[in-house]
Amino acid sequence: MQLKDNSFLITGAASGLGAATAERIVAGGGRVVLCDLSDAVEAHAAQLGEAARTVRGDVTSAADMQAAVDAAVALGQQNGGQAGLSGVIHCAGVVSVAKLLDRDGNPANLDAYARTIQINLVGTFNVMRLAAAAMSHNPPGEDGERGVIINTASVAAFDGQVGQCAYSASKAGVAGMGLPAARELSRHGVRVMTIAPGVFETPMMSDIPEDAVAALSASIPFPKRLGKPDEYARLAEQIVTNPMLNGEVIRLDGGIRMQ
Repeated sequence: MQLKDNSFLITGAASGLGAATAERIVAGGGRVVLCDLSDAVEAHAAQLGEAARTVRGDVTSAADMQAAVDAAVALGQQNGGQAGLSGVIHCAGVVSVAKLLDRDGNPANLDAYARTIQINLVGTFNVMRLAAAAMSHNPPGEDGERGVIINTASVAAFDGQVGQCAYSASKAGVAGMGLPAARELSRHGVRVMTIAPGVFETPMMSDIPEDAVAALSASIPFPKRLGKPDEYARLAEQIVTNPMLNGEVIRLDGGIRMQ
């Protein structure tokens, strides 16, 4: 599969990893539907020009995500195109930090835990199921390929820190879904891959004190800096264009192992 002339749905596309991926796809001749809850998504689409569309949506909503998938299908079929939705890069998610017990021995809030699981894990499943259904109707390309789904986990899925029970559990679930989904969707010609980023320069990092960011950067073996969103986008592009990448989780982290 190539970027050029194909249609891709990107969630969490208003900023960070999703925004960078949208830019790279459009630069490669692809078309994108940007999905986000943030007001900034329209402005980003306007910067990308005629190759971009927007759908405001919540990844946990079946109706919102069906509307986003439908928009990407329609975009792919413009000007007589046969394929509808060719790929999904799912970047939407939240970071949560809460200890099981606070300093006074009070238990963590259960609703906050459930919200993290709902957005990060259930939201991923929601996007994946609707995208796969749309891709299954595409005409087969080379090797019978009809589409590719790229989900976003985190290194916290494997070595989460104190206070990351909810976040680590949600991202471990995302990583765990990849292989069974890839096996199931193989008969439809749809690949499923997962990227597990380390510490990246995204809006989620903006609230962290500078000294904490410096400490995180120093703990990365090489390069000793935060990852750049375009480095995630470059890996997403390689996954789209390399048909042998399937059913795997790729850590993109500079070799960091969280303590």
